[in-house]
Amino acid sequence: MYVVDRDFGFAPNPFHGYCTLATCKHRIRNTAEVNDWVIGMGGARLKATGKCIFAMRVTEKITFNEYWTSPQFLDKKPVRNGSRKMMVGDNIYYHDSSSNEWSQADSHHSNADGSVNVDNLKKDTSSRNVLLSKHFLYFGREAPVVPHNLLNTIKYENGINHRVFDEKTNDGVRPLIEWLHSQGSLNQVISAPFDFSDSEKRYSGNNSKVL
Repeated sequence: MYVVDRDFGFAPNPFHGYCTLATCKHRIRNTAEVNDWVIGMGGARLKATGKCIFAMRVTEKITFNEYWTSPQFLDKKPVRNGSRKMMVGDNIYYHDSSSNEWSQADSHHSNADGSVNVDNLKKDTSSRNVLLSKHFLYFGREAPVVPHNLLNTIKYENGINHRVFDEKTNDGVRPLIEWLHSQGSLNQVISAPFDFSDSEKRYSGNNSKVL
């Protein structure tokens, strides 16, 4: 579980039938395994503290190159002059093994002129993994308030970095997952992302600013 600071529909990207985490959160992308749950909670910036923005059970874990070259995920590639869904495409990285160089598509993580944002590239590619989910709940702006007793039972608190809760050792995990399933339909965007109206903007990890 972690606090979602920005919710453009980019990380995670819940569109086109899959919820994907392909940028940011490199530690989660490194360590999460198939069948693990990744849950994003709201924070102060979104005025959504205590609310669940999304929950995805990892159903597949692939590399950037597998993501980039798969025809199945063509719609996840960004089109910056397209619809808002296409603007925030997260299928943006490809590694050329012959030159040992990374390519970054014109995207939410590029510079304002579409050129490579080196800071974002370095952070994003510190893990080469992309998490895919065909079993997710994406609430966006209609994020429900998670009952305090559920959060207290697993001992969750908003803070920096993600927290890991193991169902084998934490009795509160299963009730939380069951509650999430009761809040909406699977594999649908229940409501637009909090920052969707600003989907044309870019994010710079160098100074943590939206430009």
